[in-house]
Amino acid sequence: MTQPNIVLIMADQLAPQFTGAYGHPLVKTPNIDALAARGARFDAAYCNAPLCAPSRFSFMSGQHVTRIAAYDNASEFPSAVPTFAHYLRLMGYRTCLSGKMHFVGPDQLHGFEERLTTDIYPADHAWTPDWELPDERIDKWYHNMDAVRQAGKAATTFQIEYDEETCFFARRKIFEYKMNKVDPFCMVVSFIHPHDPYVARPEWWDLYDHDAIDMPSSPDAMDPHSQRVMKGIEADTVSVTDEEVRNARHAYYANTSYFDSNVGRVVQALEESDQLDNTVVIVTSDHGDMLGERGLWYKMNWFEHSARVPLVMAGPGVQNCAVDAPCSLVDLLPTFMDIAAQGAKKPAIGMPLDGRSLWPAVTGGDAGEGEAIGEYCAEMAPAHPVFMIRRGEFKYIACELDPPQLYNIDEDPMELSNLVDDPAHIGVARGFADEVAARWDSAKIRADVIATQHQRRAVHAAMEAGLLTSWDYQPPRDASQEFVRNTVSWDDVLHRMQYPPPGAEK
Repeated sequence: MTQPNIVLIMADQLAPQFTGAYGHPLVKTPNIDALAARGARFDAAYCNAPLCAPSRFSFMSGQHVTRIAAYDNASEFPSAVPTFAHYLRLMGYRTCLSGKMHFVGPDQLHGFEERLTTDIYPADHAWTPDWELPDERIDKWYHNMDAVRQAGKAATTFQIEYDEETCFFARRKIFEYKMNKVDPFCMVVSFIHPHDPYVARPEWWDLYDHDAIDMPSSPDAMDPHSQRVMKGIEADTVSVTDEEVRNARHAYYANTSYFDSNVGRVVQALEESDQLDNTVVIVTSDHGDMLGERGLWYKMNWFEHSARVPLVMAGPGVQNCAVDAPCSLVDLLPTFMDIAAQGAKKPAIGMPLDGRSLWPAVTGGDAGEGEAIGEYCAEMAPAHPVFMIRRGEFKYIACELDPPQLYNIDEDPMELSNLVDDPAHIGVARGFADEVAARWDSAKIRADVIATQHQRRAVHAAMEAGLLTSWDYQPPRDASQEFVRNTVSWDDVLHRMQYPPPGAEK
């Protein structure tokens, strides 16, 4: 059998609730809609940590945050941790990354043979939080309400420029793979939108009637962790007007449509290079965005708008279906291996995996009950980890210092009714509490988080004190080998960089 190519297109901070593909009445996502219309849509997919780097490290390694110490946005991703890129290389794939992955540490590849762009965020330990001073804000890089208050339109931003570069180099590489007969390949195309700042180009802003933008519908959250997040982002002291909230949501919707357009551009390159029919295309995100729901913004909590992610899959062998069973980003590594195993033997696993393959669920097999496990160990936590279990219709949120929360997501998708003390759900709540106690040692995790924070702050202080040796990725580029040069003939360049080649019939 022929191994299909794998192209994963990742958004940053995209909540599925704010996409047309998942039923939002206003947000326009025609390219994601088209993939869902011919493929599979997962309706209960979650991140494993509602923060960029921890979520991405879990996604790549198929392992939960605490197994690989991927606690926060300044935690190093160790080079000895195998990723799906490593395994796919062993199964005959060319592996490539274009765009963001927020790798921290000197290894900026983690199994990718090629990386086409630098990262948009720093690769050092500068963003290390301090759990021994959990109430102290780090103003240099903590979220605040400026992104909401300053939302609107602009001709360009650093995020727009980054995503334009990410898409351009990905499309170029897709055509190069075809012309150079590279088959199969796995490419991750990872964009920064619709992540704040909520600023959009006019053509995307103008897709929407400003007065029709819907406002947050749920009351402010009063649980302790939400109150910590509100304090951390200064939402407890910095008020925003209804117009500022509407502006932020308008720009987010616009940037979601911009991300969707880039999905379309990548798929178009696959189609025009005659590779779409043998490519499994996956669209997802690293986490969501509260976007004002419950009085919260950004992520860093386990409510649905922060914790859920879109997950759409289309391609050879994928049936048109909707999958209700809960799943999470750690499930993608074993899924990729099942896709690749259509033409190669699976290699030995270097570390235990926490995920399960989703391939049976989209190819006519049993989706199973499914589950999603989450661990949050970063800024605005109470210097203790915050856990989440989603299984069946229930979600359970637990932290050693906070009252637990239990929600029936099927009946209460906005999570307005905490059932943990409801007599009819005492047994369910007790079962989850026992599972949390058996699965996690909060005191041990807390001690390890603090120990790694000490290590990272020491390393970062030393790196700032001496001559800087940056870990930030420098994409290799040799302009002497690009376009028309005297080392090759004009015809060679023409044939090498045109598809279809001159004289070929489509």
